[in-house]
Amino acid sequence: MGKGVAVPDEVNGRPVTRVEATSEPLDNHERRQLDVIRRFGTVGALLLAVGSLGAGAAPVYNPVFGLPVFGLFSRMTTVSLAIAFAGVFMIVLAWLGLGRLAMPGRARMVSLPQMARTLVMWTAPLVLTVPMFSKDVYSYLAQSEIAARGLDPYTVGPAEALGNADVLTKNVPTMWRETPSPYGPLFLVIGRGITWLTGDHVVMGVAFQRLLALFGLAMIVWALPRLARRFGINPVSALWLGAANPLVLFHLVVGVHNEALAIGLMLVGIELGLRRMPRCGPRGPFPPWQPGELLWYGIGATVITLGSVVKIPAALALGFLGVMIARRWGGKWKHLFLTAGPLLVIFLAVVALTSFGSGLGLGWTATLNTANTIKSWMAPMTALGFGAGGLGIMLGLGNHIDASITVSRLVGTVLGPLLAAKLLLDSFRWRLRPMIGLGAAMGAVLVLGATVQPWYLLWAIIPLASAAGHTKFRIVATAISAGLAVALPPTGNTFDGRTFQLPYAYAGAAVVVAIALFVVRKHVPTPPRTRLKPAEPPVPVA
Repeated sequence: MGKGVAVPDEVNGRPVTRVEATSEPLDNHERRQLDVIRRFGTVGALLLAVGSLGAGAAPVYNPVFGLPVFGLFSRMTTVSLAIAFAGVFMIVLAWLGLGRLAMPGRARMVSLPQMARTLVMWTAPLVLTVPMFSKDVYSYLAQSEIAARGLDPYTVGPAEALGNADVLTKNVPTMWRETPSPYGPLFLVIGRGITWLTGDHVVMGVAFQRLLALFGLAMIVWALPRLARRFGINPVSALWLGAANPLVLFHLVVGVHNEALAIGLMLVGIELGLRRMPRCGPRGPFPPWQPGELLWYGIGATVITLGSVVKIPAALALGFLGVMIARRWGGKWKHLFLTAGPLLVIFLAVVALTSFGSGLGLGWTATLNTANTIKSWMAPMTALGFGAGGLGIMLGLGNHIDASITVSRLVGTVLGPLLAAKLLLDSFRWRLRPMIGLGAAMGAVLVLGATVQPWYLLWAIIPLASAAGHTKFRIVATAISAGLAVALPPTGNTFDGRTFQLPYAYAGAAVVVAIALFVVRKHVPTPPRTRLKPAEPPVPVA
């Protein structure tokens, strides 16, 4: 049985110290299971990398097409798709198996270095893949080129600014060629530097964008365990759910989405902001300001704001950091307003410096809703509009689907921020951990938004992974992550006119995965029979 360790926590808003049992290292049998899981996931990552040669979102001028052996995959798209699906399923299954060895409350569980090494093993092959699941990275390159030419990426799209014949424009999906950039100026400034290094070389541009995404992932990996310890959550479990998550691997690493950079900056900003904060309860005591405490609050707020000028959802974290500072100050309304003032000044100053310092201005604030042109079935409010419009057609009321979607989206646009405000207020009143409030607020705003993509859920899952230890939450988060991980095809395109490929690809992938599972069947972890004793009752901090 593990030894006890004192962990700070809150009970009914009071700061307490609870004695929590810590897990022992894995035994020899479990280490063997971990080795098999690692290799199973690594083989899946290698299969995904190979499958990407023919089933990925390759550029229009695919440099692999004419290469011996490698070029064969682009001519055998169904086979490549089956290989890619097999890789996807194997990674998801390996992640689920790893979760059994990282389950909170186990008598023996994976250590933090073991979890980090597993993440590196699974990520390494994915660094070399063709972009998959989305073609957004090509929009990043085109919009960065627009900025590099001195044009305004917030008023013109790639087709108008670069021309349809430009190699960068040709890789952008048709529906996005006329739309301006929805990304913040910091991201385009970095993109402009990448363009300066790579020019119109698409492959090198994608490689540098992926390096940027990996930098964001490194920030997530750095911040998550530290935040988890701060909020009394097992750091290994937090890293498993928040960083080794298949949604992270597929959409931040393989898909090269800039959420990696934005979420990474947001988490690092929160961790830096809390670095000198003492623990307090609603009834105190509230110690005087510690040396350097105010400076770290300013640094944290600055880094969070930098994340928001990559993608705006990160700005929501500033409100919850303000709640934590106000609670530490005294927890009264005057403290909340006194905290909000300086944070607002920092936010406006950083936004102004990045916007005007980049030469791009504030045009980005008018293009934040560009993605709303997509009518995504994954967005509950859009799906509700489709359903209401379809019901109207069935009842003979005419086709009012567009109007129904507009109304349902409007409801979601109002309801999401209202729920976020309620969660912010509950956090201020000590009814909720602010980090849990942040994750739930992100989920409310994004899920009730006009468009939802699988990687949007990471805005909610990653913060919650650092602060929410409830078993039911982790089961739900695991199910959602695994389901959404396989929801999008790796091609980044629809299968219009070639849906016949899917049954064959799924069948081939199922056979491969079934054989792989049969080979490793003796090494699949089972739910632990022996669990740690419940933690000792909390005792108030003196």
